[in-house]
Amino acid sequence: MSTRRSLRCIGAGVLLALSVGGGLAETLTIGVRTGPSSLDPHDPQARSDGAALRHIFDTLVWSGDKLQLEPGLAESWKIIDATTWEFRLRQGVRFHDGSNFTAEDVKASIERARTISSTDPSASPARRIKAVNVVDPRTLHILTDRPTPTLLHDLADLLILSAKESISPRAAIGTGPFKVVSWTPNKELVMERFDQHWRGASSWQRVVRREIPVAMDRVALLKAGQVDVIDQVPAAELATLEKDPKLRIVTAGATAIFDLEFDLRERTPQVRAKDGSPFIQNPFRDPRVREAVDLAVDRRALAEVALEGLGRAQSQVVTPETAGFNAKLPDTRPNLQRARQLLQEAGFPNGFKVSLDFTSDHTPGDRALGASVAHMLGRIGLEVQPNPRPAAVFFPARDQGAYSLVLAARRPPGGDAFETLSSLGHTRDPERQRGALNWRSYSNPALDRLLDQAAVELDEGKRRQLLEEAGALFARERVCLPLVALAATWALRKDKVDLPKPRADGETLAQDLVPARK
Repeated sequence: MSTRRSLRCIGAGVLLALSVGGGLAETLTIGVRTGPSSLDPHDPQARSDGAALRHIFDTLVWSGDKLQLEPGLAESWKIIDATTWEFRLRQGVRFHDGSNFTAEDVKASIERARTISSTDPSASPARRIKAVNVVDPRTLHILTDRPTPTLLHDLADLLILSAKESISPRAAIGTGPFKVVSWTPNKELVMERFDQHWRGASSWQRVVRREIPVAMDRVALLKAGQVDVIDQVPAAELATLEKDPKLRIVTAGATAIFDLEFDLRERTPQVRAKDGSPFIQNPFRDPRVREAVDLAVDRRALAEVALEGLGRAQSQVVTPETAGFNAKLPDTRPNLQRARQLLQEAGFPNGFKVSLDFTSDHTPGDRALGASVAHMLGRIGLEVQPNPRPAAVFFPARDQGAYSLVLAARRPPGGDAFETLSSLGHTRDPERQRGALNWRSYSNPALDRLLDQAAVELDEGKRRQLLEEAGALFARERVCLPLVALAATWALRKDKVDLPKPRADGETLAQDLVPARK
């Protein structure tokens, strides 16, 4: 039986009957949009919903509520040389089966994460690690293939399982605050409290994490009292839920940033003159055209109207909370007169026709944003055809170069600005794991040099300066246009639960939820 299949079989039987003892021993039911595709902590597909697995497994480095790095299973670390890091492990940590946590478990987990097959090796948190040397049960050295300033951020995503499970895992046994009781794929994950967790026992005896993909279904079940918390509250329901005396709305951070992306190849498939005739050259290769598009978009209106107050105007590829955000760059304001003038200077006084492709079912607000952007571009003479598409169709077609202009959502970076700038703006180079999201054929040697230097710079101050310079160049070139950041939003039952420290990345963790004060 394969690893993934064996882990999917957890919970195929009847749920365990759990006794609830004591005032805090309650059941918490969370309604979420998506659940894990696997309980294998190193399955690349399962990492798309790491929040589920973070209940079961811990990491060496923990990403806090504001995405700050904190000690996790490693209580401290230091740099030995440019490619060697030493980690000192926390004492007294136990796995769910009662076994002790040691450096051998970390070594086995890293080695397994490195060897698990993936369609995108650049996405693996162990991609830069070449070796792990165990010094003693509480100390280990991690060797990287080059100076790797992002190592701590990578390790905040690398889940640890026991060495014996890493050989042939048949159960989701970690050191996390909850143990698996049962899992029904595409339905629910049931967990019980792990009383020996090193942070202390959770307030919740049992946690039920229900998958409810349709937003309105999550709202209905919350109102009916069948779930205690829901994530990704639809903007259209926000005002109604805020008026409900039984509920509380919590918002924080950003779960997605929407970018307007240009195809920059010499020939592009979806641009035509107003009379329908094809262009010989791609107009988006002219920086004046990209600037005109930039000045045509009213970001504040998108945030306040299209996203119904759940958005924030965004002019840089990273949010202000992210290291590498350049505070010196001005926010982009709409200027329709200047935009029309730029189109005329570029040789397009009458504009042109273009399709705008975007998802219809991937991120809250994507359909409304797409329609609004198409309307805004029409104000400067562009004839834009909005084309909402299912995510299963949109993303493969985009990556194959089928579109000329797209609106796409991406998750904000958990570390600093490097991965975002590199994946979007670096010349595509799969061997060096650069330009993973650069389907547009953008290439600028000056930007590449800044990012290549930042990739190996261990001094935080120097690295931040390089990233800010790269961000400024990215913005001047208008490699793509960040438009809005979508806020993370939860709705809670006031009488049952509270969320005092909502996570900036929008993840819903039972360990962050506390019983409401009676």
